[in-house]
Amino acid sequence: MDIATLSEKEIIITLLALGLLLLSAFIFGTLLEKIKGPRVVGEILGGMILGGSCLYFFFPEVMSKVLMAYPEEGKVLNIFYQLGLIFLMFLSGYNTDIKVDRKNIKTIGLVFIGATILPMLGSIPFIGLFQDAFIGSTANATPYRLVFAIGVAITSIPVISKIFFDMGIMNTNFSNTVLTVSTFQDLCLWILLNIATKIATDGSIDLISMIVIVFMTLGIFVVIAVLAKFIKSVRNDWKPITFYTLSFVVLLVTCSLLYLAGINIMYSAFVVGYAVKAVFGTSDTTKTRMKYLENFSFSFFVPIYFALVGLRLNVIHDFNILRFLLFFGIAFGLEFIGTFLMLLFAKLRAITKLNFAITMNARGGPGIVLATVAYSYDIISIEFFTVLIITTMLSSMIAGYWLRLQKKKDRTVFDQL
Repeated sequence: MDIATLSEKEIIITLLALGLLLLSAFIFGTLLEKIKGPRVVGEILGGMILGGSCLYFFFPEVMSKVLMAYPEEGKVLNIFYQLGLIFLMFLSGYNTDIKVDRKNIKTIGLVFIGATILPMLGSIPFIGLFQDAFIGSTANATPYRLVFAIGVAITSIPVISKIFFDMGIMNTNFSNTVLTVSTFQDLCLWILLNIATKIATDGSIDLISMIVIVFMTLGIFVVIAVLAKFIKSVRNDWKPITFYTLSFVVLLVTCSLLYLAGINIMYSAFVVGYAVKAVFGTSDTTKTRMKYLENFSFSFFVPIYFALVGLRLNVIHDFNILRFLLFFGIAFGLEFIGTFLMLLFAKLRAITKLNFAITMNARGGPGIVLATVAYSYDIISIEFFTVLIITTMLSSMIAGYWLRLQKKKDRTVFDQL
């Protein structure tokens, strides 16, 4: 079988493009970490510097020779983009812990309602206000409305976890509550996004099909739990090469098979990551192996993914500052107000309620995944894509700096609810 390949020159140019994307993401990611900001924000900025927001705008001929040197280069780079997304969601699935702390079940329920349901309902009156500028080329209002509502309510587990680790407040009552709520919230929102992509692909969806998708999505976790018990009973201790190879085979094959069933790649990768945790648990051996994979992925595939996200952004042409400020105010305000109002029913200190309301606004990686998936399905326009990404960057930075400020004022503020 004859397999078409790139010329040697095209391969070298592709490697150069990947190297520049990785270098720019590393430099700006490191700079953001130096000023206590989320690394992901810097990696996106690294892509923006190379793209139409900066260098490509001023030196289009030079940058075109690297980033658009041959017709297929965009498609080749998109493979790395998709691999970055797959590994990001795979690792997010592995690090997801779906459990409820009975001691804080009331607080968890109140925060979930306030940070998820109320903001989504509150966003409904504003959806039409932005529709002409934010809807994608499919011109299908239903998936656009779902994405708009999700964009208002989503919270980032990876970014919040990194902030908690850096601050030394991981495993406090506050952090455990935030991460538990975020897990259930993201699971619900991924289901809604999966429905949105299905509608965008098929043009419409009936109630029965929607119910099937929901039950299929939730049913996957039940299947995982059953299979995990069986595999645990028959498997031996696998060598590293066996562990990684079979994990990657399952990851890639499952993404393909679930896509045929109407479930997008992003959610499929998340499910496989969760399945690996269900089968192998969190033993020292498994955690070490996953840590090696995480270090590699977050050193190569994931930064390139975020840099390519930034590369797509064009704040000079595809951006309206007034619409962005209005959307950001609505999104941040609805999440903040919803969370704070629901926590009025809990016996918490005012500062703790305030901390929850601001922390649940950190949109991070999931906010970026939402934007990229919705844009790839033409559900949203390039302007809304840009607005969602910048909203994610800004909200994550606000949450991070706010939490550090509160710890500086009172080192015990996160220990008790």
